[in-house]
Amino acid sequence: MKVKQEKVRKFLSKQIQELSNIVADLDDLVTEIGTEYYRVAIFGSARIQENSPEYKSVYNLAKSLAQNGADIVTGGGPGLMEAANAGAKEGSKKTKSFGLRINLPFESDFNDHLDIKFFHKKFSSRLDEFMRISNAVVVTPGGIGTLLELYYAWQLMQVGHIKERPIILVGNMWKGLIDWMKENPLKNELIDHKDISQIQIVEKWEDVVPILQKEIKVFYKK
Repeated sequence: MKVKQEKVRKFLSKQIQELSNIVADLDDLVTEIGTEYYRVAIFGSARIQENSPEYKSVYNLAKSLAQNGADIVTGGGPGLMEAANAGAKEGSKKTKSFGLRINLPFESDFNDHLDIKFFHKKFSSRLDEFMRISNAVVVTPGGIGTLLELYYAWQLMQVGHIKERPIILVGNMWKGLIDWMKENPLKNELIDHKDISQIQIVEKWEDVVPILQKEIKVFYKK
């Protein structure tokens, strides 16, 4: 019985690997084809409430970006994701508000401010879709999930698996993280100065808009 189970496990593992390679090839093809719309992925905590300053800031940021012609992409859940989607809907009727959901115990459903919804069973496929359909990444206050999204985007850009794009960290909480990256991995030559230069930190949401306004204008002139 154990021998049979081992054979089945090896067979299924091989099939999963082959399917993963096919998906990766399709992902590369879709990414290469590109999109006619500029999209900004906004990452942030699901736990921050509507009456907080952070919620209002992310709402205003997404609203302003939508007014400048950018679709907004989030995880589709509550907290700062909801703030971004609500701001996007308020900002423009011409742009779209995306939600890429995943089944989590503390995020039971999509928020109410979405034009387009996608559901993922795995973090890995969700992260890949974030990267595939977005042209810029904005990281607002968040925890482990937000850090995962930041480092995934950062690492894919580092190794050339995605095209160069703005990665902007918003708020004071991120300075300590980047200082640690400079004092440890960079100082010990585990990363390069170029890797650090791929990240921009701003204190206020208003500082994000002029950075991405330039990117959006260039995109739509193509």
